[in-house]
Amino acid sequence: MEGTALSGKSGCGECCAVRSGVFENKFYDPTAYRLGTYAFSPGAGQGLGTRRPMTRSEEQWRKALRVIPAGTQTLSKGPGCFVDGVSPKYLARGKGSHVWDVDGNEYIDYCLACFPLTLGYSVPAVDEAIKAQLSDGITFSMMHPLEVKVADMLTERIPCAEMARFGKNGSDVTAMAVRLARHITGRDKVACLGYHGMQDWFIGTTDRSWGIPEAVRKMTIPFRYNDPASLEDIFSKHKGEVACVIMEPAMYEFPVGGFLDAVREMTAEEGALLIFDEMLTGFRFAEGGAQELFGVTPDLATFGKGIANGMPIGVLVGREQYMRHFEKVFFSSTYGGEVLTLAAAAAALNFYREHRVIRQLWKAGKIIFDNFNRLVRDRGLSDHVQTVGFPVRQQMIFRDRTGEISYILPALFQQEMLKRGILCYAGLGFSYSHSDEDLMVTVRAFQETLDVLEKAIESGQPERFMEGVPSQPVFRNLRAQKQTAN
Repeated sequence: MEGTALSGKSGCGECCAVRSGVFENKFYDPTAYRLGTYAFSPGAGQGLGTRRPMTRSEEQWRKALRVIPAGTQTLSKGPGCFVDGVSPKYLARGKGSHVWDVDGNEYIDYCLACFPLTLGYSVPAVDEAIKAQLSDGITFSMMHPLEVKVADMLTERIPCAEMARFGKNGSDVTAMAVRLARHITGRDKVACLGYHGMQDWFIGTTDRSWGIPEAVRKMTIPFRYNDPASLEDIFSKHKGEVACVIMEPAMYEFPVGGFLDAVREMTAEEGALLIFDEMLTGFRFAEGGAQELFGVTPDLATFGKGIANGMPIGVLVGREQYMRHFEKVFFSSTYGGEVLTLAAAAAALNFYREHRVIRQLWKAGKIIFDNFNRLVRDRGLSDHVQTVGFPVRQQMIFRDRTGEISYILPALFQQEMLKRGILCYAGLGFSYSHSDEDLMVTVRAFQETLDVLEKAIESGQPERFMEGVPSQPVFRNLRAQKQTAN
């Protein structure tokens, strides 16, 4: 492990974890977290998994299909993202890193409600803040001091943040960031990289673009990570027309060859705004997100997951010279200043500092990342199973015997892990509440899951090992491009 500073000018390698403090005083000692050396407590992992029939889950699902289109409010939480027939469909409660389904089965949860639960379920410090505020009110007819308090806390932590505005989810604030950029530049087109929510300007670029007018679809143009030429091409073909570049600053690849710096320089030269979508990098890579870790500062940035530990919030921050334009550009919502969420956010932001949450997230990610890849290498399966990305944002890639991307193998992985009490996508998320033993129980479950995966790969017919309907990615095009894990 070498290096303490990071830049968009080079790849990170293993040094990406150093600044989190994960290696201080052997907080994470890799040799202590291996199946041959870790001392499990008696009965570790016992009682986890689908041990009771999923009767209530199925009853609820039948009712849902009658009254809810697609049966779910969130596609990434619906049956399509899990192995139907093996996985439960409804969860009833959570505590720490564990959840219980409506039939009483217990699991260690690595989906974390689509990843906003960076502290875990039912964290007392956050829950007590919500309860205390609840006794005074939820939302008011005028502004509340918590709006100022949370905005101030965010501007202290995020490099580009001189001012802040609140929405209720990521789609709110990415939409407002693009609207602001269009107003400031007087341009219409958008260059994008990553996943940015459900609004028309972005969904028109995906394989779920039904209902999006062709005129809207033409205004957003995707480019590729670590490929500055793909962005140069957009600027060349649409000279003077690009309002902004909105991108996830890190997904499952390290920025190499000065990629982030090149994007920063290009946007400045072309008069476009640079927007970092830090929904999944903020308060994981560092409190200030990937911009803090890599030292590349955008004009605007969006945050949300990780700030309020599951309470609904989206945040748009940026330089004052741009944010002041919201005095003209319309950005207003009834629940933007809802105070239960802001109370939770203030408590969570304090918790991050008091408990060094970032360091714990990197440690949890390293335990899984290092062990998964070691177990795969030991079996000679690296051509078929790979854990890629950053410890705090990782994805698993599965390939069949021909080397082609497989969608059956990740479903089989998910099925076998679930049977052993591990709820996850083909990519795990981590919370402060994941204990060392939770993580090592997960490593043990993966070792057993590899027994099944190895046989399935060797057979050339992995579908024969499925016990239910295989899960499917919400966006096939984004999953294939390693831009989402589900």
